Amino acid sequence: MTDRAPQPVDRQLPTEESRDLLALVREIAQREIRPKAAEEEDAGRFPREVFGLLSESGLLGLPYAGEFGGGDQPYEVYLQVLEELAAARLTVGLGVSVHSLACHGLAGYGSKEQRAAHLPDMLGGGLLGAYCLSEPASGSDAASLTTKAVRDGEDWVITGTKAWITHGGVADFYTVLARTGAPGPKGITAFLVPGDAEGLTAAVPEKKMGMKGSPTAQLHFDGVRVPDSRRIGEEGQGFTIALAALDAGRLGIAACAIGVAQAALDEAVSYALGRKQFGHPIADFQGLRFMLADMATKIEAGRALYLAAARLRDTGKPFSRQAAMAKLFCTDAAMAVTTDAVQILGGYGYTADFPVERLMREAKVLQIVEGTNQIQRMVIARHLAGPETR
Repeated sequence: MTDRAPQPVDRQLPTEESRDLLALVREIAQREIRPKAAEEEDAGRFPREVFGLLSESGLLGLPYAGEFGGGDQPYEVYLQVLEELAAARLTVGLGVSVHSLACHGLAGYGSKEQRAAHLPDMLGGGLLGAYCLSEPASGSDAASLTTKAVRDGEDWVITGTKAWITHGGVADFYTVLARTGAPGPKGITAFLVPGDAEGLTAAVPEKKMGMKGSPTAQLHFDGVRVPDSRRIGEEGQGFTIALAALDAGRLGIAACAIGVAQAALDEAVSYALGRKQFGHPIADFQGLRFMLADMATKIEAGRALYLAAARLRDTGKPFSRQAAMAKLFCTDAAMAVTTDAVQILGGYGYTADFPVERLMREAKVLQIVEGTNQIQRMVIARHLAGPETR
């Protein structure tokens, strides 16, 4: 074996400040996140203290405005931070992405008064958020959600169940999509719900094949009362808010996927250089060299794709199609790369003594969350050929 450390990714960053930021993220990842990742994932332990540290370090609100406590960073930089965090531990990288998703609605559609009242604590005050769109019978068909919010004077009363909620039961606030009008997308409104609201309870977290340290749970809303001042945007605007958030969130998933793939490649290269068979490091054998080359190419292509989409977003151009492409390609690449990493390590790769089996299990969920890859293909095809006529 070899102690060869993985080489830092050669990143194209726009400013000296962003280069310093990535150096800080790598330092935190190496010191506070990576050493505990395997043990804590195996134990199913959620690293809340890490999110506290990231908040203190200004890393939970990077793509948002500085006037409200954000980092004023372009998505091009924010996504590369996510990639570094996910390479150290997906529970952390994906958790930061979900938190950013939960802040998106208020930051983009809230009133100035709402943003001033809530965003500073959400972005840099140690709070952690979650995003509540999916339901037990409403996953890919999000517009069919049935959780209801009924007006009662100056309040709204929310009743229903949300499913597959990352940070369910541990979040301090939830961005909740609920039906306030007729069936379909135009009858949905967004709300900012405190995590300790009366009538809000979390089910036992799901037992998952990967990301065991990240709680995923159903949330039950039993007459949860929130004031109208916590309604985000206009009545009936919720689905528009949700789709805008998901476009940005898909880029977060893409970046996390490349982080997981990069971690798997680093492990595979290190093992191939240290493991000897027939008197030579297995990295000398052409079959494995070609596998490593293909893995590296997929990662570079995925990184370029998500960064191209991010730069469109940063310049105010449409990026929905490119976000879907990035999410699709990067998560499929992560599944392929992590599977190949297990193969390169052979029997060792199938054991929990090495991280690649965990990385492979974690990569799988990235093909599912925030729109399955089948949904991404539908989104891309609609941009190319228009809506289905059936």
